[in-house]
Amino acid sequence: MARVVKKSTRAKKATGSTAASPVVSKAQKAVDAASKSLDAQLDRVAKAKARAQKSNTAVAKTSLTNANSKAKELRAKLAMAKMDLAKAKAMDAVRLAEAAAKEKVTSLADSLSAKADKDLAAALKAFEARWVKTREKNHAKKIKAAEKKAEAKVKAAAKKAAAKAKELEKKAAAKLKAEAKKVKKAVAKKSSTAKKAGRPKKAAAAKPAKRVGRPKKATSAAKPAKRVGRPKKATAAATKKAPARRGRPPKAGAARRGRPPKKAA
Repeated sequence: MARVVKKSTRAKKATGSTAASPVVSKAQKAVDAASKSLDAQLDRVAKAKARAQKSNTAVAKTSLTNANSKAKELRAKLAMAKMDLAKAKAMDAVRLAEAAAKEKVTSLADSLSAKADKDLAAALKAFEARWVKTREKNHAKKIKAAEKKAEAKVKAAAKKAAAKAKELEKKAAAKLKAEAKKVKKAVAKKSSTAKKAGRPKKAAAAKPAKRVGRPKKATSAAKPAKRVGRPKKATAAATKKAPARRGRPPKAGAARRGRPPKKAA
């Protein structure tokens, strides 16, 4: 159905382009009129010739001469009309060729425009596909790099957190150990206090009274103690120190009872 419409459109275009121009029509009418006038004049010439041959008079001969002269003019006029018609037809042929060329160029332009639109759509589609593929590839690279960077940050943070947790555990263990030591010391202190409360410490003054036998030999500082009477001042300081450890000497390695000595600051 579409091909039929196309053919009818082409037929219409051809009819419109091949239609005679007004100049050609006018020239054709002039040729037709001149030809008709010449035909009529030739008939008159034939009649005048027949009369002149029949009568052979001067009037007949004059009429024949005039008819021939008129026919000659009409022949020239017809020739001129035919020449004008040929010129008009040539110019019209140029016009028709120009119109056909224009029509062909217009048709070619329309075809090329349609083809260009089609090719442009295909090229845009192909370019879009390539562009999307390239952009997706670039995005994938960027996302992978970002994921790698984030993973490295997470690992570093986890390592730092683990180190901090280990340090905190170490500090907590040290603190617990110190607290355990404090508790142990407190318990030891309480037990020593309890022992002191149960068994009183021997008085320094009472120790010499227990000794019955021969007294222990004193050092060179304690020798003057044998002297009866008022002791010297120097020996007073020595006797002041000596009562702290009179009697039986302590056993080696025996634990000291009572409050433990204060540590040096």
